[in-house]
Amino acid sequence: MSQIKIKIEAFGAIERQLPQNLEIVRSVNSTVSDVLDQVIQECPAASAMIERCACAMGEDIISRQTLLNSDSTLVLLSPVAGG
Repeated sequence: MSQIKIKIEAFGAIERQLPQNLEIVRSVNSTVSDVLDQVIQECPAASAMIERCACAMGEDIISRQTLLNSDSTLVLLSPVAGG
């Protein structure tokens, strides 16, 4: 089974909850949700924030059901309060 590397970048409050240069190795066709579950296993303190964060790749917000089939950078964006 092929493996892919997902680099995790975080912005906002969640950035302080995760280690720098966090990288997750998954099998091809893992979902964003699978990757987030693995991040929570490695960084349980970030669990509540990860539940609420938005996920993006490049400039695009993506859903947690998005399939990942190549090495990628997953961006986690903390929820922003206010308006």
